[in-house]
Amino acid sequence: MDVIELFLERYNYWSFVVLMLIGLYGAIVYNNLVKKIIGLSIFQTAIFLLFISMADVGRDIENTLGLKSGTAPIVWEKGIEHGYMYVNPVPHVLVLTGIVVSAATLALALALMIRIYREFGTLDEEELREMIE
Repeated sequence: MDVIELFLERYNYWSFVVLMLIGLYGAIVYNNLVKKIIGLSIFQTAIFLLFISMADVGRDIENTLGLKSGTAPIVWEKGIEHGYMYVNPVPHVLVLTGIVVSAATLALALALMIRIYREFGTLDEEELREMIE
């Protein structure tokens, strides 16, 4: 029973692992460049989930997988007495910045895909290699 409880308590970390593996699989296996970009986007989303998951900090610092240092910008004393968790804002800021950068790189990659398709008529990696050589 302890293994099941541990698994369910850390479901967000398991979700991170599953999403990361799906994204990595998509980026490596498929020959279509758009599918590779989608895989990389899923991989980035997994990293964002990991950062957000690490932002929770509770009273039981030794047994949590969250950040072990830092304080919340506003600490509610009665909430801490009752065991409420607070959220470290720094990972949220990093994720927000990462989302903006991710959206910009995704837009650039899709624009490059349009240009490649207009130039070569395909988005298959193997066919593009044959045309270039």
